[in-house]
Amino acid sequence: MTPSDTDTTVAQPGLTPGLPGLAEDWSSDQRTFKNVPWGKAMMWIFLLSDTFIFSCFLISYMTVRMSTTVPWPIPSEVFALSFGGGEPIPLILIAIMTFILITSSGTMVLAVNYGYRMDRKKTAILLLITAALGASFVGMQAFEWTKLIHEGVRPWGNPMGAAQFGSTFFMITGFHGFHVSIGVLFLILVARKVWRGDYDTGKRGFFTSRKGSYEIVETMGLYWHFVDLVWVFIFAFFYLW
Repeated sequence: MTPSDTDTTVAQPGLTPGLPGLAEDWSSDQRTFKNVPWGKAMMWIFLLSDTFIFSCFLISYMTVRMSTTVPWPIPSEVFALSFGGGEPIPLILIAIMTFILITSSGTMVLAVNYGYRMDRKKTAILLLITAALGASFVGMQAFEWTKLIHEGVRPWGNPMGAAQFGSTFFMITGFHGFHVSIGVLFLILVARKVWRGDYDTGKRGFFTSRKGSYEIVETMGLYWHFVDLVWVFIFAFFYLW
C-alpha cells in the first residue's frame, strides 16, 4: 500500500493546504465586505471591540456585587429624587434619562431615513435634535454625579454600604457618558456639514464622504444606537438589580 492510497486529503488546484490556505482564502474573499463602505465596516469593528469592553465592565460589576460581604446600597433609595420638598421618587431621574436616550434613538432613525432621501434640512435638524437630547442626558448624568459626590460617594469609598459601589458606578456610567459626549460632538459636526450641503457637492474636508452620499449619517446612527443599547443594559443591571 502506497502513501497515496491512505492519504484522503485532496488538494485543490491553486489552494495552499492547512491553516495558511484558510487564511489566504479568507483574506481574498471579496464577498466578506463587498459593497460595504469602509467607514461602516470600521464602525462595526469598533463597536465590536467596545462591546467587549462594556461586557467586561458589567461582568466585573456583577462579580463584585455578588461577592461583597458588605450590604450593597439599594438603588431605589440611592437614586431617589424629591421635587418641591415632597417625598423622594425612586429612580425618577434615571427614568427621565432613559426616556430621553430612547427618544434620541428614534430621532436618529428619522435622520438616517431622511439622509437616504437626501433631504438636507430635515436630516440636519433631526441630527441636532438627537445631539440636544444626548447633551440633556449628559447634563442629567452630571447632576446625578454631583448629588452622589455631595452625599459622600467616592470611587474609593461609600458611606451607604459597600465601598465598591462608588468605583463601579463612576467607572461604568462615566465611560458610557464619555461615549455619549463624543457622539454629541460628532452629531453636531455632521449636522453642520449636512446643513452646508457638503455631502451634496462633495466638498473635501473632515468626515466628508463621496459626492451625493449620506452614508456618514448612517454610520453615526450605528454608533448612537450602540450607545443607547449599552445604556439599556446599564439601566437593567445597575439601577434595577
